[in-house]
Amino acid sequence: MPIPVRSGCQDAGNILGGRVINPRTARSQFIGGMCFGISMALFEESIRDGRFGHVVNHDLADYHVSTHADVGNVDAAWLDEDDMRATPTGSRGVGEIGIVGSAAAVVNALWHATGVRVRNLPAHLEDVSGALP
Repeated sequence: MPIPVRSGCQDAGNILGGRVINPRTARSQFIGGMCFGISMALFEESIRDGRFGHVVNHDLADYHVSTHADVGNVDAAWLDEDDMRATPTGSRGVGEIGIVGSAAAVVNALWHATGVRVRNLPAHLEDVSGALP
């Protein structure tokens, strides 16, 4: 049973990505990364065959990846700050930087809500059900 992600409010990720050259593309990359991080925390799971070790859910029919409908209202903010050590223009690659803290933020929210630490991803209801009333 999936754990609901939607809170009804605007959730934002704050990212330090160096000098942003194209704000529209950077925002899209940040939000996409956060969606994949949430997906990693709650949905994505490789199931292996115990006999041979092959991945059983090797296509997207059985492997759930979150979409905008699963994630809800997410926005991205960034500090537009030059990083001259990274490149001569002060910019950095922002393709997957949104993924970095998203999964940790989700399982930390579960910990704060239930008092149970989830150490393996994805988090399942069974992982925290002992702490629920």
